[in-house]
Amino acid sequence: MADMSPIFRRNSSGQRPHERLVTLIRKPGCHLCDDAQAVVEKVCGELGVPWEQKDITQDQRLHDEYWEQIPVVLVDGAQHTFWRVDEQRLRRALTE
Repeated sequence: MADMSPIFRRNSSGQRPHERLVTLIRKPGCHLCDDAQAVVEKVCGELGVPWEQKDITQDQRLHDEYWEQIPVVLVDGAQHTFWRVDEQRLRRALTE
C-alpha cells in the first residue's frame, strides 16, 4: 500500500486527513463564556475533536481583537461565531 497513490488510499483509522481544533476565547467571570464552553465541551467531546481555551485577560493581542465579541469560537483558526454558540451549527462545521 505504500506505493499506492494517496488519492486511492483509504484512511483506515477513521480520522480526518487533518486534525480539527476548536478554540474558545473567553474571560473569567463571563456567563456567556461558561455557556459557550458547555456547548464546545459537549460537541467536541462527542465528535472527538480537540479544543482549547484562551483567556483574553492573559493575551493583549486577543484582547484587542475580540474584547467586544467574547466568547468567540474559532474552528481551525478561523472565526466561527461569537456571543452565543449554536450546537448544531458547530457540529456541522466540524463534520462537513
